[in-house]
Amino acid sequence: MDDLWSGAPVMEGASVEERWVEVAPAVSLRVLIWKPNDAAAAGHNPVVMVPGWGSVFEGWRPLVTEWVKRRPLYYIETRDKGSARIDRPVMKSDFPMKKHGKDIAAVLEALGIDQSEVDWYSSSLGATLLIDAYQRGVLGGRSSVLLAPNPDFDFPLWSRIMINFPLPMFFYRRLVNFVAWVVDRRTKEEGQKIRYRRALLAQNVRRMLLSARVNLGYSLPADLSAIEVPCAVMAASSDTLHGIDKVHQVVDAMPNCLLIEVPSNQYAHEPDVLSEIEEFQSSVAL
Repeated sequence: MDDLWSGAPVMEGASVEERWVEVAPAVSLRVLIWKPNDAAAAGHNPVVMVPGWGSVFEGWRPLVTEWVKRRPLYYIETRDKGSARIDRPVMKSDFPMKKHGKDIAAVLEALGIDQSEVDWYSSSLGATLLIDAYQRGVLGGRSSVLLAPNPDFDFPLWSRIMINFPLPMFFYRRLVNFVAWVVDRRTKEEGQKIRYRRALLAQNVRRMLLSARVNLGYSLPADLSAIEVPCAVMAASSDTLHGIDKVHQVVDAMPNCLLIEVPSNQYAHEPDVLSEIEEFQSSVAL
């Protein structure tokens, strides 16, 4: 599974670079960078993608394969991922939401990317950390499409007990297979099942556990009125892992936020979703 956390995926119509960017002492994040071969496309505003909790690139390959022909694209993996290089003992204090936001800002600064020029695309935890960072004024952007953000992390009671209980690490490694089975039973969409199972089995279990312990105590601020980035929240009513009621809660809390309903969560990982994304981006660019 280590090969899911390294390597520069080659796409037709674009050059690619894999980098690790230091965001804090002894902490570096993996960033995949594609530049279109077409000169006109290469001059467009950059897309910055921040995937969800534990998400591996392979789940995003169908969408990225098409998108990199049209736009420069930066794919940033957060420090909970198996790709992050953390050259010291990992601690629970490594994973608060505000730290993720500062990490993303540090990556943009290191790469010389102007936040005001960025069109964001994010999912789940990635979407939540961006909303948090927008509200805090840590990040900005030209536009932001947020797929299934989590206003909180309401794990089932049994999993909350397991996450917080001081059990040996080998127990949690075995527990991942059980969690994959539970997610499989709760998920209706076949593509989503495949993506989540692949991601769960690829995880650095210690990081995932410590991140989960932090997420359990987190919820988005009730007041999101300070957000100035034009935002659209994307969601599918068939997505049973990201409740549509909670998605509406986020939309209602953000100023001038648009809800984009899509046929499925898997659809948001496919090239066809670019029609909805580009329509929204065109509307805010006017």
